[in-house]
Amino acid sequence: MATRIKMLTSLAICAALVLVLLPFTAADGGGGAKGAAPFDYKKALHSSLLYFEAQRSGHLPHNQRVKWRGHSGLADGLQQGVDLVGGYYDAGDNVKFGLPMAFTVTMLSWSAMEFADDIAAAGEWRHVLEAIKWGTDYFVKAHTEPYVLWAEVGDGDTDHYCWQRPEDMTTSRQAYKVDSDNPGSDLVGETAAALAAASMVFRRSNPHYAQVLLHHAEQLFEFGDKYRGKYDSSIGEAYSYYASVSGYGDEMLWAALWLHRATGKASYLDYAVDMADEFGGTTWAITEFSWDVKYAGLQILATKVLLEGKHPEHKATLEKYKAKAEHYLCACLNKNGDAGNVNRTAGGMLFVRQWNNMQYVTNAAFLLTVYSRYLTFAGHELPVLQCPDGPAHADELRALAREQTDYVLGANPAGVSYLVGYGQRFPRRMHHRGASIVSHRGDGRFIGCMQGYDNWFLRRGSNPNVVVGAIVGGPDHLDRFRDRRDNYMQTEACTYNTAPMVGIFAHLHGETAIT
Repeated sequence: MATRIKMLTSLAICAALVLVLLPFTAADGGGGAKGAAPFDYKKALHSSLLYFEAQRSGHLPHNQRVKWRGHSGLADGLQQGVDLVGGYYDAGDNVKFGLPMAFTVTMLSWSAMEFADDIAAAGEWRHVLEAIKWGTDYFVKAHTEPYVLWAEVGDGDTDHYCWQRPEDMTTSRQAYKVDSDNPGSDLVGETAAALAAASMVFRRSNPHYAQVLLHHAEQLFEFGDKYRGKYDSSIGEAYSYYASVSGYGDEMLWAALWLHRATGKASYLDYAVDMADEFGGTTWAITEFSWDVKYAGLQILATKVLLEGKHPEHKATLEKYKAKAEHYLCACLNKNGDAGNVNRTAGGMLFVRQWNNMQYVTNAAFLLTVYSRYLTFAGHELPVLQCPDGPAHADELRALAREQTDYVLGANPAGVSYLVGYGQRFPRRMHHRGASIVSHRGDGRFIGCMQGYDNWFLRRGSNPNVVVGAIVGGPDHLDRFRDRRDNYMQTEACTYNTAPMVGIFAHLHGETAIT
């Protein structure tokens, strides 16, 4: 597999690339193309939470619902004398990358906070808590000392050389850390954000655990601020796969705002205000939101503080945050004029770049929905955004979010659901090691490093296991999608694609249930 480095500017798309849509096999499910029956958002929510169980590393619990997976990575950290068993594999490989894992947990927690009632009404609250806790338990273990955080288990290069089920791994399980001598403020800041956000989710049901998470979050924030640096400069093995192109300023602001929300301490908001210019919070106008680039999300968090009207002493700086948040939102709405909009395909999909574009779609749907709620709750339901090309109402944000969600579920030119296991047509050849090889439960014989490539990766048939709830990378700028296992740009799914949709699926199910 090639690298996962994401640049802040869109990559050029090769005009010579020819993508052929392979036929899809029918499967049971709801929804369909435009004009079909309404989508079953409750089923989509249920499916999305199953996905996180398919991505688990470690000793699986007795209530594991994805039965084709088994225990894996049970010696993770052993070489370094630390327990690093658990956590999530990021995508279709068997490496545990800390930065995208932490972002995944942050977005799961944000989903749970914003849409708790909808998730509970759909009967999925326990599963959301389990998905979050599987990640936070790992982060607590990985934070072994105040100024030490274990950042990664496994090596992308050796992992990609082999094609094996996680249960059969023979690749390196070397663990990598950041510390005071080898800092990683971006990774540390994102992990602090994840733990702070999760602490709010568990505050009522498990207050002791919530306090443990918050304690680690505050220690990590201090670590990230005191010893500043990019984690991929300290851990070269991460650079080729999850390079921190945006630097660490956005993660530190993001963490400060989450800690302010979790603790109510003025010092964290003061930090976000004092460092707003230096770290780019009030200067960067960005048209994407992702595991690497957090600016749009943190700018919306800061805007929430402004709309609540509780800190008039910071109003001037918070207004600057709001202007940058609305730059992102207006760009999604195609109302940014000469300031630049997010491109759209003919089928209506927001398009940022060809590699795993669906992550930008799902994150946009989330931010559009959340911001519309913040504005509505603050009593600003009338013209809410003053975009360069005219005002935009809260209902326009919600409508675009739903349009993008429905595109994911099958309202697109190909009539394909990019949520695996949902709908009548979905990707059958995901770029995913565990899915593409017969389950160890069905065939317990060991499958070696190259044997997996020879006997399973090169097969043209459907994967023997369906990773229900995974959202694949999705189609190109012409709405074309090629369902091939070697087409990792389009057929590989990532945890951070699905995480924001947990909240959106729950929200849309709640809306349709009311109507």
